[in-house]
Amino acid sequence: MSNKPHFNHLLANLADEAKAWPFVEAKNLIKRLESKPDNTGKEVIFETGYGPSGLPHIGTFGEVVRTSMIRHAFEVLTGRKTRLICFSDDMDGLRKVPENVPNQEELADFLEMPLTEVPDPFRTHTSFGAHNNSRLQKFLDSFGFKYEFLSATELYQSGKFDRALLDVLDNYENIINIILPTLGEDRRATYSPFLPICPDTRKVLQVPLTGHDKGAGEISYIDPLTGSERVTKVTGGCCKLQWKADWAMRWHALGVDYEISGKDLIESVALSSKIVRTLGSIPPAGFSYELFLDQNGEKISKSKGNGLSVEEWLTYGSPESLSLFMYTQPRRAKRLFFDVIPKTVDEYFTYLGKIAECDDASLLENPAWHIHKGTPMAIKLPVSFNLLLNLAGVCVAEDNEVMWSYVEKYAPGVTPETHPHLDKLIKYAVTFYKDRVRPNKLYRFANTEEKTHLKDLKDALSKLPEDATAEEIQNQIYAIGKQAKFENLRDWFSCLYQILLGQTKGPRMGSFFKLYGLQPSLKLLEDALNDRLGQKNSK
Repeated sequence: MSNKPHFNHLLANLADEAKAWPFVEAKNLIKRLESKPDNTGKEVIFETGYGPSGLPHIGTFGEVVRTSMIRHAFEVLTGRKTRLICFSDDMDGLRKVPENVPNQEELADFLEMPLTEVPDPFRTHTSFGAHNNSRLQKFLDSFGFKYEFLSATELYQSGKFDRALLDVLDNYENIINIILPTLGEDRRATYSPFLPICPDTRKVLQVPLTGHDKGAGEISYIDPLTGSERVTKVTGGCCKLQWKADWAMRWHALGVDYEISGKDLIESVALSSKIVRTLGSIPPAGFSYELFLDQNGEKISKSKGNGLSVEEWLTYGSPESLSLFMYTQPRRAKRLFFDVIPKTVDEYFTYLGKIAECDDASLLENPAWHIHKGTPMAIKLPVSFNLLLNLAGVCVAEDNEVMWSYVEKYAPGVTPETHPHLDKLIKYAVTFYKDRVRPNKLYRFANTEEKTHLKDLKDALSKLPEDATAEEIQNQIYAIGKQAKFENLRDWFSCLYQILLGQTKGPRMGSFFKLYGLQPSLKLLEDALNDRLGQKNSK
């Protein structure tokens, strides 16, 4: 779908000076368009691609949300009409039977056939490709993305790609000369940019061509089943293109102006860019984003199962926090695992909390502005997500009401009705605690020397008034740590985390004790002194 954004000249002038990466990318696109003939007033096309041999995943989300941010920044800078195409390469042949689908045995007979001609193992759609396309669109719709879905099968078979396919045939030798130097000797002997669709088996054939006729728009090849030569049109869905040629043809046919891609496709981008120039078009602007790593710094692999899914993130954190994770440093490899969720949730609300203090120029540098397409809400929460997680662990929260009983004492007047965002965070915190924290809690028994320090801390806190501030409590914790002569006060706090919270990392303890309540905190210290916390490990 196209749109005509309301153009604000003042905002555009401020955006022109903005350093946020979506604006930098948008300005790179503007430079590209300046070199493109007859581009004035034409709709600017953004594209993301999807291979529907599998279900949508977190990389799919990342590509669409980042592209959407750049698209919005471009609209702010220029006021031009834009369109985001989500393209499904659903005419690709099924290479192997996926392990995460039902009725796998029936798919084995359909290997190498276009995904839109493979039966749907889920029994819900006309084909496996149609099923995954539907899942993709529901996935994108659930996040409110504005896009136009395009199917390779529909464009090839309807003839909408015919002109571009004939352009590829017209430039056959030039394209071959671009691709062949990048291939091994065996592959060079059999490579063709055209993959005929066998009219009998419906398989996508990877066969060498015996000839091509540019005037007739035809190619010829040896049928692998009969051994006889066959002639077929390159148009009307009788052929599809090999990956790099297909990508270039798509840019050429659809007039794509901008597309990002993963670092693993840098070589493909370079080759497809050469091909699209050969076809007479300008390659789209874009950048290569880094791929995700797991908690051990290893590349995430779907086959290894060492990644984190969108569904898993949204179980413990908001869609906006996931958008922030995608926004932050897209050119840097980042570790994607469960522990980054609480940190990112807190960072998101930190950015929202700064909205009211931002002037117009600094607002454009705030990630929340880009996440919310220029209309972020100024929200400040009285409690961080990390504090809520630690509270859930100590008070053994099984439901939201337990958590709210502490929060309402900590921040009088704050309720689920006045702070719905906080209420959602509490739900996330309880779920995160039950699933991710409780099974891994391991309290450490305090040794004799540590018990001395814990008793000193208990005595110091017991002398504070009930309404002592978090800062006053924190000062006492610092004082006891210094009195205990810890060379590094981090060791003192690590001791408190392990003994009192059953974990290696934790919150600012003054804030935690304030949220938990002074008397319950004294009871927690008493339990640690009497080894009652360590006894929980066996339960």
